[in-house]
Amino acid sequence: MSATPPDDKSPDLKRRESLVRLGSLWAATAALPLAACGGSDSPTPSPVPPPGSAPPPSGGSSGGSPPPAPPPPAPAPAPSIKTTVLNNTLEGPWGLAFLPDGRMLVTQRAGSMVILSADGKTKSGGLAGVPTVVSTGQGGLLDVALDPDFTTMNSTSNWVYFSYSESGSGGLAGTAVGKARLDVASGQLLEFTRIFQQLPKVDGGNHFGSRIVFRGDKTMFITLGERDKGSPAQDLTTHLGKVVRIKRDGNVPDGTLELNPDFGAGSKPNLWSYGHRNPQGAALHPTTGELWEAEHGPQGGDEINIARAGKNYGWPVISWGQQYGTTTQFGEGTAKAGMEQPVTYWEKIDGSAWTAGTAKSSIAPSGIAFYTGDKLTGWTGNLFVGALAGMALWRLTLDGNTVSSRERLFADLGERIRCVRQGPDGWLYLLTDSGKLIRVEQ
Repeated sequence: MSATPPDDKSPDLKRRESLVRLGSLWAATAALPLAACGGSDSPTPSPVPPPGSAPPPSGGSSGGSPPPAPPPPAPAPAPSIKTTVLNNTLEGPWGLAFLPDGRMLVTQRAGSMVILSADGKTKSGGLAGVPTVVSTGQGGLLDVALDPDFTTMNSTSNWVYFSYSESGSGGLAGTAVGKARLDVASGQLLEFTRIFQQLPKVDGGNHFGSRIVFRGDKTMFITLGERDKGSPAQDLTTHLGKVVRIKRDGNVPDGTLELNPDFGAGSKPNLWSYGHRNPQGAALHPTTGELWEAEHGPQGGDEINIARAGKNYGWPVISWGQQYGTTTQFGEGTAKAGMEQPVTYWEKIDGSAWTAGTAKSSIAPSGIAFYTGDKLTGWTGNLFVGALAGMALWRLTLDGNTVSSRERLFADLGERIRCVRQGPDGWLYLLTDSGKLIRVEQ
């Protein structure tokens, strides 16, 4: 485990939260140079496109129409909806997986993994056997997921999978995924094996992603940031800015499994989609089985996408965001033939409509979850998105793959919501950067 504690708020996040408080001054000061800020919690801005970038072209994905304006807000939640803080002793929690007996396995970004009791009130000591992580910047111990066959506590398939930032030579780093057997009785991870590493490793501490999502065929998706390097997201010889799909042993799907798309000679064989910036949220749609992911834009332009095989999601060529500290469109525009459009996007931190000529702002989306329960009345089938800079939980009402309304919840809590999960009891559970486990109930 890293000896360096995580920085709860990176310099960029502190700057961004300051910008929220100064939002009313943006329009008057847009021409002044500002410190880097935006949809990613990055201490430094992403590379900007060269001068003379083209204005936003008309048309949307593959030359079609762009997506509609952000949908109207949803009706206010029922008064009975409430939040309960179950635990406030976590240290930089990042990922959460419910064990078969209702207890919770939680990653902490500095490099530890703990188990919470089913009621969330009791926390174990750190599990032994966690690999060393790089916890600088946005790196550290990130997501965690159970093996699809880990359905009982005495299962022989007691494997857990977790993503983390891994060091390389010369101070370089990249995202990796490991697996190990969880031995709850002894409080340790056994038989650790790294099954994936993002290549190449690069310098810097930003944009590692990363979420792990199993699909129905028991292969896994891993979302990977472009490490704040921009253009490698379009380079199919790298893992930067990609979604990859692998088997549980780390190999590429083969045989009777659906094959990954063929991107041609020299491309990485485990790629699924590309052109992503920093996807920190991912979940399978409960009906279609498709992977939905949330990723940070630059200054504005945070997105929800459906990550489909072989598709290009445009970063850094197109974006709904702006260059940091300016009102200038990022990249070539908001759309380009052959590049996918998001399902929905944000241009203002509170979800309001953006006014041309003014600066955009970011919600900074992180964990997402589809709600399939029935205890939260009227919310079944909705998509929930945690916001870091936006300090809220967003509820997206869906009509098929269209977002018909959006609602900003719990902004009064003032919490950066890192992870969203549905519990086996039918309630929603949230992890916050301040170290809280919160249950949403009614």
